[in-house]
Amino acid sequence: MSAILALREITVGYGDGTVLADVNLAVESAQALCLLGRNGVGKTTLIKTVIGLLRPRHGQVLFDGQDITHLAPHARARLGIGYVPQGRLVFPQLTVHDNLLVGQEALRAGQASGLHDVLALFPVLAEMRHRFAGALSGGQQQQLAIGRALIGRPKLLLLDEPTEGIQPSIVLEIRRVLRRIRDQTAVAMLLAEQFLDFATGLADEYCVLDGGVVALASSAAELDRVAVHELLAV
Repeated sequence: MSAILALREITVGYGDGTVLADVNLAVESAQALCLLGRNGVGKTTLIKTVIGLLRPRHGQVLFDGQDITHLAPHARARLGIGYVPQGRLVFPQLTVHDNLLVGQEALRAGQASGLHDVLALFPVLAEMRHRFAGALSGGQQQQLAIGRALIGRPKLLLLDEPTEGIQPSIVLEIRRVLRRIRDQTAVAMLLAEQFLDFATGLADEYCVLDGGVVALASSAAELDRVAVHELLAV
């Protein structure tokens, strides 16, 4: 199996500070990798580096065999990278339907929109398609953000802390939908998350960030949960 995403010796920081140092990471095609770590260890920095919002000081970002280290975010989206940002960042003054249509900007030439599939995955979005996004609950906005990213039919879906600020019942629904996407499509996922339990049964591979480096990397089958919890609790 070939990697859809590969980070090679990635070093990223802000100002004089270094957040990630010589990070190597790969997401295989049609598989899900969960990036675990406490607040402030660099999960969001890594996700933003993949989508192109941050440029590494050193290293390469490879997507589907192509070096995209210097490509702009919109160009990466059109290659097939979908992005669900931390905090959802929906457009509150646009309707649910119009928010979803924004995701069509990532479609490649001749590619059909994924709108029908998204509405099937998230029936609540179909029911509320004419409401302003700012009037939705946090959980509904998260479903909208995921749906918007899927409209462009990505090959890789980046999710930054999708459970943050979401009530438990909606967290379970989002997990079920992500599991369905993982099982029924060829979309690969890179999921940044603080909670191991959310990713259990969803991720094929795990990486734990600590101190700006990958402190632990494991397949789901060989994962040492005690070691992970120790790193998350430090």
